[in-house]
Amino acid sequence: MRKTLEQSEIDALFSKAQAAQRASRSKPLQKIVPWDLRGSNQLTADQLLSVSTLHESLARRLSGSIGAHLRVAFEMTLVSVEQLAYREFLGRLPDITYFSSMHVMPIDARAAVQLDISLAYPVIDVVLGGNGTEAQDVRDLTEIEEQILESVFRLILLDLHATWAPVLDLDFKFEQRQRNVEMQNTMLPGEKILCLSFEARIAETSGTLAMVFPAVITNALLRKLSVQGSYSERIPSRDTARRMRERIMDCHFLVDLSLPPSAVTIRELVSLEKDQVLMLPQRSREPVRLNIAGKPMFRAHPVRHGTQRGARIEERVPLSPSTPKGN
Repeated sequence: MRKTLEQSEIDALFSKAQAAQRASRSKPLQKIVPWDLRGSNQLTADQLLSVSTLHESLARRLSGSIGAHLRVAFEMTLVSVEQLAYREFLGRLPDITYFSSMHVMPIDARAAVQLDISLAYPVIDVVLGGNGTEAQDVRDLTEIEEQILESVFRLILLDLHATWAPVLDLDFKFEQRQRNVEMQNTMLPGEKILCLSFEARIAETSGTLAMVFPAVITNALLRKLSVQGSYSERIPSRDTARRMRERIMDCHFLVDLSLPPSAVTIRELVSLEKDQVLMLPQRSREPVRLNIAGKPMFRAHPVRHGTQRGARIEERVPLSPSTPKGN
């Protein structure tokens, strides 16, 4: 059954349509901006700060431990923290590089560490007793050189575990060096990874060391950081530092006088007999070392006062470049 509208009902409908049209015109136009799907789930400012602070601590730890291992001045600083696709990371790598995978448990995932080949040469040279000179010709590493470099990478993973342990206790196991196809298969090409880039410097050579972690490890780390808050090293107050200094003042350290190391031949040592004097290249008037807790700190002369023996300090032993900071 059809219904015939009266004129008043038609006027009411027409008024409502006009009102809706005026309301739509009065609303401000919404701004439409392009959006890149790859930009989703990027690190927030707080997450970036937490991750950067955590790995700045790792850089300081590596500077000391690798420097002590190589017995040379070694410096590492965090350069960047970013999230990107794994294929983008691979596209940045030079043709010849050192790329190793690591197995992360108990998550059962794979991460990776990459080192510029130009930085690998001086590290290997120092381990073999050289002064850390950079190779003139860019070439790939031999099997022996890879084994030498592997010991340094295992040390890096130990420090990585120690740095992450207060936040996320994971076990990082070195696997092997990956090449070409193996590098492509370490992670999915489109997977979003966390890339940490460090600048390492040894002698006169500098290069990049990068650590990459898949999303499953990155998400676990970020969740822990968000629960615990921004990770930062505790900075002691002045009162705490003063109390610590007072306690150290009452500590006892072993002090001894010793001759500096001297080179002698095996023939001289084998021919030593009772009451025989071994001549060393050290003049009696020259000062000897005064060691504090086994480390040379001063040059001093042995002296005697009655029945007591002592040391007359002549000068402070300069800090060796190979001595890690903080020791």
